[in-house]
Amino acid sequence: MKTEKHPFQPFLPEGARILFLGSFPPQPHRWCMPFYYPNWINDFWRIMGIVFFGDRGHFCVPGEKRFDEAAIRMFCTDAGLAFYDTATEVRRLKDNASDAFLEVVTPTDIAALLRRIPECRAIVTTGEKASTIISQTFGCAMPSIGSYVNLVIPSVAQEPITFWRMPSTSRAYPLPLEKKAKEYRKLFKGV
Repeated sequence: MKTEKHPFQPFLPEGARILFLGSFPPQPHRWCMPFYYPNWINDFWRIMGIVFFGDRGHFCVPGEKRFDEAAIRMFCTDAGLAFYDTATEVRRLKDNASDAFLEVVTPTDIAALLRRIPECRAIVTTGEKASTIISQTFGCAMPSIGSYVNLVIPSVAQEPITFWRMPSTSRAYPLPLEKKAKEYRKLFKGV
């Protein structure tokens, strides 16, 4: 069975304070832009629109089923938000985007990413698989959804980094959009 390598470079703007880590991007035919959380039916960018601008459609291109990649990149750079995933190579066990059928072939070197963004003080996972990988990688407890644990990663920094486990932004995760946004607001208040 063939493997897929990560299609994007890590997005690590200077001064990034928060590193968002999903599992792996969906297949390219599901993208509406070549950037993180590219699936039109994934609500990550709608949640960011609600949390920061009070508008779920803030990052949506009017009249089109796509997100405004340029606006998203500028927002993330200004807000200090970095992005990558917990796997750099995967095998899809079924022909879909579900984490349940995603086998990690090569995990990401998270510590190496963090060394590239020394001001980062929080890792945020947006799903079960990514949360499990972080917990296993750093030998820490997995926080409950909407909460965090402190990590000390000596190869990165002596100060703790918070590891937040957030609700999945996939519509398959059974929580209304406004409730997901409420959980993400807690994250940004806590970092």
